[in-house]
Amino acid sequence: MTSLLWLIPIALILGASALATFVWALKSGQFDDTSGDAERMLEDDDFPLL
Repeated sequence: MTSLLWLIPIALILGASALATFVWALKSGQFDDTSGDAERMLEDDDFPLL
């Protein structure tokens, strides 16, 4: 029973920090360009023209 008194607050703190990190990533623009990498992957620029 005493282990729950430690584990529940630790789980809440970890969950809150994960949520805060996700919200920070949303606000800083980490997820703005969702199609850029998908389109960049299809470009064939491995061998540039000489």
